[in-house]
Amino acid sequence: MAMGEAGPGRARHGSRPERLEETMRGRLGRECVYVPSCRFGLFVALRHWCPPGGRVLMSPVNDDVVFFVVLAAGLRPVQAPLNPLDASIDIDAVPDDVWGSLSAVLTTNLYGNPDPVPELRARCDALGIPLFEDAAHAIGSEAGGRPVGAWGDAAVFSLSKHAGAQAGGILSLADPDLGAGLREARDRLLTPRRVVSELAYGVRPYAEAAVRGPGMRRAARAGMRLLGLTERDGIRMPLRPDALARAVGSAPDLAAHDPWVRVDMHDYRLESGPLRLRRVRRRLGRLDEVLEASREGTELLLATRWARPREGSGVQPLFRVPLFVTDRDAAIAALARRGIVVGYLYDPPLDDYAGEAFTDLSPAPEGARWFARHALPVDPLRAREIVGVLERSGARPADPPGALTRRDGPPAGGAREPGPGGADGPVRPGPATASGPGPSRG
Repeated sequence: MAMGEAGPGRARHGSRPERLEETMRGRLGRECVYVPSCRFGLFVALRHWCPPGGRVLMSPVNDDVVFFVVLAAGLRPVQAPLNPLDASIDIDAVPDDVWGSLSAVLTTNLYGNPDPVPELRARCDALGIPLFEDAAHAIGSEAGGRPVGAWGDAAVFSLSKHAGAQAGGILSLADPDLGAGLREARDRLLTPRRVVSELAYGVRPYAEAAVRGPGMRRAARAGMRLLGLTERDGIRMPLRPDALARAVGSAPDLAAHDPWVRVDMHDYRLESGPLRLRRVRRRLGRLDEVLEASREGTELLLATRWARPREGSGVQPLFRVPLFVTDRDAAIAALARRGIVVGYLYDPPLDDYAGEAFTDLSPAPEGARWFARHALPVDPLRAREIVGVLERSGARPADPPGALTRRDGPPAGGAREPGPGGADGPVRPGPATASGPGPSRG
């Protein structure tokens, strides 16, 4: 549906979370609009700024939900070449004719590692196109001396990640005068709150705490599959190209893309009730403590032999720290035996996953393939445990991708050659029994 076609369309004065918006306004120095999820906020932003049929440069190492949100907004994803060591957009490797064809640029800031946003901001200004920052993983990261999310025309944050609220997001805006209009657009697209959903949200933390043992986790996962609540058997969700082609044909249309956009979060566009808002406020109030602990864990992990050297000074409070190992499946299994779950895997890259039917392919895909195959994103809050497990398991670091950074040779470090690709190409399954597909970007 186009913006405003559906949704209850009524004011929700009793549930508007002004305090959350004010808190994030203080962090970013920008107008902030509360949204029920990061993906929903991204859809609202794309529909406001981009004309249907526009082309959006984005990272191929990204959650597939983000890819489907771009399609739902009636836009054509364009996959960017990446720096293979942090999966940030490699600006210089994007051809000039691609730059000239774009309607917008969307950053990823994967795991909290910032994209080169000052340079992207300058490039977008020169082209007269908007810059969007996906800051789902980067609520505490900085770039160019400013917070991630303070560079784009709009930025989206997830409050399910560092804050751990399992609900909520923020859409931040460079132009404060747009706040009222985008709140109205948000309200038109929301679905009304449901008592059952609010109660399920309330008991979820207690249910999760009850199944933390490995045996119980397997039983819980099996039960969720029986109930139809688990929609991934591998890292990527099933593409279903024929059905997706029909949905794309009706875009911009969020409802038509709902089977893909809702995966891992069926209440992504649900109006937030008082219970959700109270929990989000409590979690956001403890955010600085979490960020400090994340920064300490990140520093420890970056000092290990599995990490790659970083440019610049200072340590970001990463949401996940990408280590690089030769046999990721074995490392994931070793961590799982200690109850450490590895999620947030994005393999294969989106262009190999979806093919030319749904996206423009990256002109230099090797960096993304190497990163997607070898990156082991681990939680910095469990840094010491993780280092111990990897040491005992004998995990070997992946060779530096020298050939990739030069772009004059085949994929290095044992990266796989691309499969058949395309909409009908096979998707490499992840080690679902060890890690599960992992939660999405929220």
